[in-house]
Amino acid sequence: MSEISPIRILIVDDHGMVRKGLRAYLRNRGDLNIAGEAANGQEALEMCEELLPDVVLMDLEMPVLGGVAATRAIRERWPDAQVIALTSFKEKELVRDALQAGAISYLMKNVSGDNLAEAIRAARAGRSTLSPEALQSLIQPDAPEPSPAADLTQREREVLELLVKGYSNPEIAQQLSVSRSTVKVHVSSILSKLGVSGRGEAIAVAIDQGLLN
Repeated sequence: MSEISPIRILIVDDHGMVRKGLRAYLRNRGDLNIAGEAANGQEALEMCEELLPDVVLMDLEMPVLGGVAATRAIRERWPDAQVIALTSFKEKELVRDALQAGAISYLMKNVSGDNLAEAIRAARAGRSTLSPEALQSLIQPDAPEPSPAADLTQREREVLELLVKGYSNPEIAQQLSVSRSTVKVHVSSILSKLGVSGRGEAIAVAIDQGLLN
């Protein structure tokens, strides 16, 4: 039986002490490997080209190239790389921007080492993790808008609910007793109907607009 390769992680933050702290959080975890560090979004793109990380821990407020723009570029160029926004900011607009750019998860920098490690593992498996602060900011009401849920089928609503709970496609398929390809079609249809580009953003819309029971 072949060994599972460790998850290769790129840490992106303009503060050296933060990068050092994240390394300390994640060290001695056999399934996680810090592949490299970058001090801004431009360096992150260069490091992705060189290292091809599995998961990028992305600060959002950085010089040269910010985290949102860097996230969008990484997801466009290396779609297999998952990005976790890791920040001190919880404003709704920034949460939305990061998720719209393709971040699969949004965490605050006060996250514990164990929870961060679990979020990295979840991201690698295609599951989203949103911090309580990010969730709270998303449920703050905006001006009323027409609900995009109107066109969702009952099955798509069930799939969306499982997405919000953090299930991956294989787990949704098992839960609903359908094939993985069927789940993929449902997820694609949900993203299209909600006008979003990724799972994290779909979750944000579902929570923000109260699309679920």
